[in-house]
Amino acid sequence: MPGPHVIRGSVVLPEGELAWRFSRSSGPGGQHVNTSDSRVELLFDLAATKALPEVWKERALERLASRLVDGVVTVRASEHRSQFRNREMALVRMASLLAEATAPPPKPRRATKIPRGINERRLREKKARGDTKRGRTGRDW
Repeated sequence: MPGPHVIRGSVVLPEGELAWRFSRSSGPGGQHVNTSDSRVELLFDLAATKALPEVWKERALERLASRLVDGVVTVRASEHRSQFRNREMALVRMASLLAEATAPPPKPRRATKIPRGINERRLREKKARGDTKRGRTGRDW
């Protein structure tokens, strides 16, 4: 696979901690698909990794809890007919999944008060609109 796959900043996916599994993929490919193992499963032991800072690791374990099986996160790729391209896809997906899971939480939203002038103008415009509509009635004819 070309180059290290960066999660965020200087943190990269360690090749030594990745486990690969290959199996036959479904879909187009003719007779070739019956004999080649082009589907890829990439496994990464998130609970035991030393590559991530401890804060990131805790954050990722919490956010990916529904995807974890015994602390291991799995990504599958089978879109392409070649195993090599599916491996690249799996690596990119894993890196983006971990980048999203380790991102810092967003800043809390501060509630802002609507300025009084804006509220008064809105009420004035509502009143004027109501007067316009009231003036359309045929009572005064």
